[in-house]
Amino acid sequence: MMEWSTACTDWEQRIVARQSLIPFEPLFPDQAAEALEVFGDLRMVDATGSPLMSETVRSWVNEFVAAIFGAYDPYSGRRMISEFMLLISKKNGKSTIAAGIMLTALVLNWRTSGEFIILAPTKEIADNSYIPIRDMVKADEELSALLKVQDHLRTVTHMETGATLKVVAADSETVSGKKAIGVFIDELWVFGKRANAEAMLREATGGLASRPEGFIIWATTQSDAPPAGVFRQKLMYARKVRDGEIKDPSFLPVLYEFPKAMLDAGKHRDFSNAYVTNPNLGLSVDEPFIERGYTQAQLDGEESFRGFLAKHLNVEIGLALLSDRWAGADFWEVQASELCRTLEDLIERCEVIDIGVDGGGLDDLLGLAAVGRERATRRWLTWTHAWAHPSVLERRKAEAPRIRDFAKDGHLTLVERIGDDIKEVAQLVAQVEQAGLLDKVGLDPAGVGAILDELEALGIPREKIDGISQGWRLGGAIKTAERKLAEGTLLHGGQPMMAWCCGNAKVEPRGNSILITKQASGSAKIDPLMALFNAVTLMALNPEGQGGMENFMAGIRDPLIA
Repeated sequence: MMEWSTACTDWEQRIVARQSLIPFEPLFPDQAAEALEVFGDLRMVDATGSPLMSETVRSWVNEFVAAIFGAYDPYSGRRMISEFMLLISKKNGKSTIAAGIMLTALVLNWRTSGEFIILAPTKEIADNSYIPIRDMVKADEELSALLKVQDHLRTVTHMETGATLKVVAADSETVSGKKAIGVFIDELWVFGKRANAEAMLREATGGLASRPEGFIIWATTQSDAPPAGVFRQKLMYARKVRDGEIKDPSFLPVLYEFPKAMLDAGKHRDFSNAYVTNPNLGLSVDEPFIERGYTQAQLDGEESFRGFLAKHLNVEIGLALLSDRWAGADFWEVQASELCRTLEDLIERCEVIDIGVDGGGLDDLLGLAAVGRERATRRWLTWTHAWAHPSVLERRKAEAPRIRDFAKDGHLTLVERIGDDIKEVAQLVAQVEQAGLLDKVGLDPAGVGAILDELEALGIPREKIDGISQGWRLGGAIKTAERKLAEGTLLHGGQPMMAWCCGNAKVEPRGNSILITKQASGSAKIDPLMALFNAVTLMALNPEGQGGMENFMAGIRDPLIA
């Protein structure tokens, strides 16, 4: 029985050494050779001199094409590797590669009236793939006789088999009812921002259930914002397959991204390393353009530079930085720590904990933040969680994919009934109180009645519940938090949800103070961050250590101690 693995566990060494990211030879070499012959004879009309693909593409392209078509078993009629993901920096010829692969598939297809689709999120992106297809056909007499081109439909029809290759723009055309043999999804990162993308892509790719020779290719650059939705799901899965954490021989990831060690060392910011995620550097990617881009983006500030790195170097944005951002956001990512992944971590390590709560409207998140002072070091450790009613997903459709991601991560809870969120908040506060660590709970004074009732019902003393003044009066806590982050004495669990909230926060100067408000941040959510500021307000008062779990457990063993 044939065996192979699509994992590439040494990819970090390979990518730096400019070696192949495909760790095996084509499973069926004859099929790969036939496809490469067709692919290589296609003419790249928009390149100088209109060369053949075989004359201009680099080896990584041929290896990718060979892996796709070389996975087809002609004896069983089944494609042994049916799903592929290509993550590559902007301007590396992704759309031209899509055109060549799908045109090759149309020519080699044997199924009568078969369908092939290139699905793009917008008409402009669809045209990027369709125009090279049209030009490749027109530039070849043999293809022109074999294939009928219909510009108004963005469709190419094989005159003998009746099979079609159609380029579809998802923003204006329907994809339901398709029975495609091959689907090329272009710029998956854009689909990741759409609330209905998962259902749409399921419709577009559903035909493969009855097409054993079929395939799906997910192709994309990195997102200009923290990855979300279907893009984030596919990217995380692809990385786990590549790293050998998931064994899936039917899925081949080819991901041009920097090794973590290079990112940690800041080497992605050095132009000399641009080749790592740009295998076409010096060909379709102009070196002087990228070098100028490095310089210009750095001069324009960190926000601009991160955007440049995302698109041209495939560097994932973990935290979006706005020009009017909260100063603490600049230091947020580097303060992530394994020491405070859970509330239990804080209970184990801290001598006192303050809790902040904020939000909770029908189109809001309800945020809870716990800030604990670590024994001995006196560093502040923070943990956060959020709750949302499903109505938020309807009211804030633009943010729905991201909110679902946070729920899958376990950092946010989607509750069925309003009120369940408050009960869970009160239970977490009671957990800290029972551990003997609770100093106080800080709440936005507006609309705290229901939370007060739940807290008191669970035995939280009324004197431990404080209203925290909002607006400009919160300026001191905002400044304290950013100073602690810059000093390295405020640590957090590295939750993507909080990175998102920090990136959403917009600062308004107000007299001698600063203001971060939900109104200024618009539809973007910051409730867990506001909860953090409430907790920081209390911790900044330097509460006494509560003794913590050790004294609590001692009290259980000997009631006289309590």
